[in-house]
Amino acid sequence: MIYMRKAGPKDLLSIMKIIEEARTFLADSGSDQWQNAYPAVFDIEEDFAKEQAYVLLVDDKIAGYCAIITGEEPAYTQITDGAWSNQNFDYVTIHRIALSNEFRGQSLTRYLFSNIFTLMLSKGYSDFRLDTHPVNKLMQHVFEREGFVKRGLVQFEGDRFAYQLELNK
Repeated sequence: MIYMRKAGPKDLLSIMKIIEEARTFLADSGSDQWQNAYPAVFDIEEDFAKEQAYVLLVDDKIAGYCAIITGEEPAYTQITDGAWSNQNFDYVTIHRIALSNEFRGQSLTRYLFSNIFTLMLSKGYSDFRLDTHPVNKLMQHVFEREGFVKRGLVQFEGDRFAYQLELNK
């Protein structure tokens, strides 16, 4: 059974373990993404407080984490080497996507995105945006496989490729 639910403080240790595994995975792949303090416990606790923290579960075990944020993302206001497809400021940003090493390679991001799209479409959102490090070829592949289109560069701890997906309501 694979599903997504809101995360809370009881999930913090599991989430931070996944974040640390992702940090190591990124470093081993040559990326400097997440190699500083971000995302830290503070960031995840802030996600809890804002009710934007979600976990992906496989057979009731936490397999992944992400933050689903609605409204304007300040880091996305300025985009270079391209443009967003619209001037909409009421969109969904997906940040801090991480999967446990235990579940890596099982295409669980397909379930994660499917759950995010279903949840947010039911709330009236159809514009989805996210970013990744230019070296993070795996996430670029995942985003493009899910239908996201590269729109340009944004600044979020350095240059990041910005992606957008617009679904029909």
